[in-house]
Amino acid sequence: MRPAITLYFVLFIGSLWASNGNRIEGKVLDGATHSPLAGATVFLEGPGLQAITDQLGTFRFDRLSPGSYRLTVRFLGYAVNSRELKVPESESTTLITVPLEPIGIELPAVEVSPSNDGRLQTLGAIDLHARPVQSAQDLLELVPGLFIAQHAGGGKAEQIFLRGFDLDHGTDIAISVDGMPVNMVSHAHGQGYADLHFLIPETLERIDFQKGGYQSEVGNLSTAGSVDFHTKQALDQSLVKLEAGQFNTFRGLAMIDLLPASGRHRAYAAAEGLFTDGYFESPQDFHRINLFGKYRALLSERQSLESSLSYFQSRWNASGQIPYRAVTGGAIGRFGAIDDTEGGETSRANLQLRFLQQLNNGWLWTNQGYYTHYEFELYSNFTFFANDPINGDQIRQRERRESFGYHSSLQSDYRLGTLAASSRSGLQLRYDRIDELELSHTKDRRITLDPLALGAVRELNLAGYVDQDLQLTSRLHFSGGLRFDLFRFQYDDELEQLPGKAVTKGIASPKLSLAYRLSPKTSLYLRSGMSFHSNDSRVVVAQKGEQVLPRSYGADLGIQSKLTPRLLIDLAAWWLRLEQEFVYVGDEAVVEPSGRSARSGFDLSARWQLWEWLFIDSDL
Repeated sequence: MRPAITLYFVLFIGSLWASNGNRIEGKVLDGATHSPLAGATVFLEGPGLQAITDQLGTFRFDRLSPGSYRLTVRFLGYAVNSRELKVPESESTTLITVPLEPIGIELPAVEVSPSNDGRLQTLGAIDLHARPVQSAQDLLELVPGLFIAQHAGGGKAEQIFLRGFDLDHGTDIAISVDGMPVNMVSHAHGQGYADLHFLIPETLERIDFQKGGYQSEVGNLSTAGSVDFHTKQALDQSLVKLEAGQFNTFRGLAMIDLLPASGRHRAYAAAEGLFTDGYFESPQDFHRINLFGKYRALLSERQSLESSLSYFQSRWNASGQIPYRAVTGGAIGRFGAIDDTEGGETSRANLQLRFLQQLNNGWLWTNQGYYTHYEFELYSNFTFFANDPINGDQIRQRERRESFGYHSSLQSDYRLGTLAASSRSGLQLRYDRIDELELSHTKDRRITLDPLALGAVRELNLAGYVDQDLQLTSRLHFSGGLRFDLFRFQYDDELEQLPGKAVTKGIASPKLSLAYRLSPKTSLYLRSGMSFHSNDSRVVVAQKGEQVLPRSYGADLGIQSKLTPRLLIDLAAWWLRLEQEFVYVGDEAVVEPSGRSARSGFDLSARWQLWEWLFIDSDL
């Protein structure tokens, strides 16, 4: 670990004194909305250099010899833009702006190149364009190989499955929206509970995902992978949509562009309402409201400010799981219920602020903060009358939470001698204040029979990470990273009237990736790394700090290739080992360890564009 830290700081210092010489600096913008495009690929023919635009849409090539160059910019869903540039004899900086015009997704325009972080934005962009998306469930299933299940009336977070095992509601997959965590640690219904229903599908611009815990920027709960949803920076047009269907199903959506596209300030607002009774004998009476607003200001050529505000609320009834023998015996129908008073209500309000600044030395400094207020109340009945033949076994899980977070990062692309290099580092903080964390035995939602657990959690997570990328040759790309997380868990048991106890633990997670370009159409990659998932604070304190941060060890060996101009495949062999799996026992408010596990398998994703309007996709 110490050599890795030493190597990073040697490269970091090297990036500061590396001579710039002649330089080309530019910004890539959406030609329709004038928003910066992050993740565009910029090629400089001649020296064979490549750069990826940052969050401000900027790129830079240093230490260039005088002469003529051809610059080509590509971004999936946009027309290619090429132009000739001339670098003068005297040391200088050439500044350019490159607008890209939106077009439909065209697979022939996709370039296969060694990825610098292993996130599969290309597949996500194709699927987002080609597949109809109506709900948060559909958004999650844009990740190849991920599937979900819903068993509580549509109001709960989905059960998630990936890489051969049950991730519960988010215990082993880190989910975020615009960099804000969705997962809830020490949640009343399970560790890492991730309810994505506050995201309006039509506001989504792109999705980044990675299978395996190979990103230093992502820490807790990323053992099987991570998903980051990005909302639109601006609207190209306003939208009003009304939908109706069977079972009293109605959905309304409005997305309004609030500021003109030509200005340096952009803002829009979106609202969604959904109601349905569902197809069960007992009406679901499901209501959901989503409100979302986003504002972006280009304060200068080097500064940008973004803010967003959202509110989500839903309530529902659920028929729950039913015994097969009750259906076959004729006691109830297939869409009937034993206890139709299950269900619940939940709400979430989010505030995000992000400030981006390009420093004089070319480094991009990003500062992001967020605040979340969250409430949750769920009624379930898993065993009907097994424990209480008179009143039934219904339970209530409830909590009220406030979450605060901050993320500061530095990123730069530069040349280290003859090598193209990129450095990223960051600090992260998250604090969860959870009150009224409750489990109670109830009847018909109205009567509390027995309080089974009640307390308050205070959980703090501090983290730092470093990443270093090196283009060792024109074909070989290296990426190494290191992350360290420090946790403080505290739980106050309000039933036992015991003084609060706290446990502090830390964990380091190294990462290593290699990518090799076999040809312009084919690239090989090897990704490896350690990650972890934390335990519930209530269990951590009760067990006096044992089994707090069990590790995961993973590796992917794969190939990405375009067999034809219209056919893209990604094939990988993977291996994943967990020191400890967790199973949440809802009717006891505990997380049970289920032992070590090791899994291996193959992933295959294929995207085939037969014609401009017809896509075929397959994930195995």
